[in-house]
Amino acid sequence: MLDLLDTHKHFLMPHLKRGCTAVDFTMGNGHDTLFLSRAVGENGKVYAFDIQQAALDSTEKLLKEHNAPKNYTLICDSHHKVKDYVDGKIRVGMFNLGFLPGGDKSITTLHETTIPAIQAAIELLERDGCLIIAVYPGHDEGTVEGKMVEELLATYDRSRILTAKFSIVNSPESPFFFVVEKG
Repeated sequence: MLDLLDTHKHFLMPHLKRGCTAVDFTMGNGHDTLFLSRAVGENGKVYAFDIQQAALDSTEKLLKEHNAPKNYTLICDSHHKVKDYVDGKIRVGMFNLGFLPGGDKSITTLHETTIPAIQAAIELLERDGCLIIAVYPGHDEGTVEGKMVEELLATYDRSRILTAKFSIVNSPESPFFFVVEKG
């Protein structure tokens, strides 16, 4: 059966290039950071954000265990401050909204910072760049975030920014994701 969270990487692959800059806006346990680090290679750059030190610690451990290229910067700060850390354009970005898997479920991404983070990501996105935004509607803030992200993405001019939503129609509580491509 289709796994949406594996499928979203399919949309990123045509945009990922060796040597490019990528951002993991919600580092979590580091799986997307590892994926991006390997994809951009030794000459690429990956910035990864999380507000919890536990996320940085588990990500650092994962990256070392898998001999990831040393092309990453782990940042203990909110994703909406991306412009404070990233100079220049980015090729791809990934958001996995919600809470740290295995962590404190009361600490979640919040629409108050997620919306400005997505706006900043789109501003930083280079031509032919791509963002993936995974939403987990199984908790109250996830439902609010998903609705607000969709409302935001609907405001962009289709001739410059293409946005699409992918969901499992007969499972409304399942995660879904948005693809954002800059033309």
